[in-house]
Amino acid sequence: MREWTLVLAVPALIAALAAVACAGPAPATTTTAKPQTLTIYSGRAESLVAPIIDQFSKATGVKVQVRYGGTSELAATILEEGQNSPADIFYAQDPAGLGAVSTRFATLSNDIVSGVKPQFRAADGKWVGISGRARVVVYNTQKLSEANLPADIWDFTDPKWKGRLGWAPTNGSFQAMVTAMQALWGDGKTRDWLTAMKANNPKVYSNNTGIVTAVGNGEIDAGFVNHYYLFSFLQEKGEAFPARNYHLRGGGPGATILVSGAGILETSKNKEVAARFLSFMLSPVAQQYFAGKTYEYPVIDGVGTHRVLKPLAEINAPQVSMAQMADLKKTLDLLRVTGVTP
Repeated sequence: MREWTLVLAVPALIAALAAVACAGPAPATTTTAKPQTLTIYSGRAESLVAPIIDQFSKATGVKVQVRYGGTSELAATILEEGQNSPADIFYAQDPAGLGAVSTRFATLSNDIVSGVKPQFRAADGKWVGISGRARVVVYNTQKLSEANLPADIWDFTDPKWKGRLGWAPTNGSFQAMVTAMQALWGDGKTRDWLTAMKANNPKVYSNNTGIVTAVGNGEIDAGFVNHYYLFSFLQEKGEAFPARNYHLRGGGPGATILVSGAGILETSKNKEVAARFLSFMLSPVAQQYFAGKTYEYPVIDGVGTHRVLKPLAEINAPQVSMAQMADLKKTLDLLRVTGVTP
């Protein structure tokens, strides 16, 4: 049986993370100095990012407060709070969430953005990607093989898939995929896909984990998720777990490479600490955390992906710019108009 281990041994990783985090400006040495603080609004799940955020806090002494929630919900909160937002950093699950508040972001320094691959950062320097995720179809291996699966996500509108699929329309990554559809297909074809899919009566889940669980239990035959959720199940349950990922061979929006990312709020009173945090998250050892622990794709050069992942170069991903992925409101409106979400 294949061993599902981290790329780096945990003690070595923790030590390396601490060294990187401490490489920034030295903390105040006087006992009367006010402790440095950082407030993060995170659209990424606590189970995925809390360990790396905790390592930054422990290594630097910075007190980090994190508000977790849905990316679209937090984006709306930041816009509503305006100049009074306590957030220093918005850490979003997808570029659409980042685009929704981009006018509120400060421009990042070249030291932060220059190391990130161009396809994983905003062209105007307002935010940077932290990790990459591939959209896939997760399928039950006892019911299907890759040969049974269509080349393009459009083909799941065929009535033969009625009642056999799962999706999570309120999930940020699903919404980002729909945004990619609009960019690649246009509004009309995207609306038609949503309407036809809804007619096929897919089972609705709140998140990707629920879909992978349902596929493994045989409740559904397949579902639309991000690639990395499956590997947590394989690590816990072993390779006998009857689910695998399928990267749509025909490409299209169902094979989109998404990016989680973060920006610093212009209203932040802790910009220096916030910049230090982003530099930490983009360091090779922190990127190795995402590659080894959460099975995501690094956004900087020189960090290897986990051996179980399909290399990015072998995925038939469509070319969608970060600017094209930024219109979250348009996507949310379309999901409501089609009745996919309330």
